[in-house]
Amino acid sequence: MAVRVKVRIDRNGKEVVASALANSGYESETPQVLLPIEAAEMLSLWPPEKNLEETVFDTAGGPLRVWVASRAVRVKVVVEDVDTPFVEADAIISPIADEILLSDKMISELNIALEDPGRGYWRFTWEGKEIKRRSEPPRYWK
Repeated sequence: MAVRVKVRIDRNGKEVVASALANSGYESETPQVLLPIEAAEMLSLWPPEKNLEETVFDTAGGPLRVWVASRAVRVKVVVEDVDTPFVEADAIISPIADEILLSDKMISELNIALEDPGRGYWRFTWEGKEIKRRSEPPRYWK
């Protein structure tokens, strides 16, 4: 199991609501959300516009060609009992991704504490350690 949280990703009034994998091994300098092509299309980020930067990320699986839309989206965690704030983030578009990923900085900015990733438990950083929220089921885009 892993920790997945339901997120709302907003770009100029267009939204994607889906589970996202909290991937603490995805290190970034800024809050980033990695999007599969289909999710990027729903946010009008694909096909890439001229203002998107094409680059290559070094990953555990080897080089990955991506497109970066700096500060292009707002992301929030969706839970029934708390109205969380939006966090501005970079949208990273991957042609091979099959689910939405949250980078380490995005996890931190969303105040997510990974309590027991192997069992799929998490909480918000402001909640007591006795709180254990359950992981969302995965949403695969291919």
